[in-house]
Amino acid sequence: MNTSVRSRATGPPLLAAGVAGALVAVLSVRDPRTSTYLPCPIHAATGLWCPGCGATRAFGDLIRGDVASAISANLLAVVLAIAGIGVWGMWMRARMTGTTVRRPPAILIGSAVVVVCAFTILRNVPAGSWLAP
Repeated sequence: MNTSVRSRATGPPLLAAGVAGALVAVLSVRDPRTSTYLPCPIHAATGLWCPGCGATRAFGDLIRGDVASAISANLLAVVLAIAGIGVWGMWMRARMTGTTVRRPPAILIGSAVVVVCAFTILRNVPAGSWLAP
């Protein structure tokens, strides 16, 4: 793959990295633990913790290097951030080498849905209250 084709191919992953970098900059300037961000509409309407509740605080803590606080804010967000970095790396490598990234197997997608649902239910019952932000 020549340089021109490679630079066009890597455009989308680099754009995604740029957007992530801009979000990191925003979270660096406006700390989610001290600034006012929009509240979760699901929690505001029902009082239940959705799977994303605490994710903004978790990402802000990760940016500051406070992994323990990030995990206590939203364990699932921390796991997904790590997985997202890995997926981005595979995407970038595939674009640079001219290969294709295969779609994940249905069992993996189904398992991910089950994990998110279980996490949501568990953080809203007394036994899983340690998962609530």
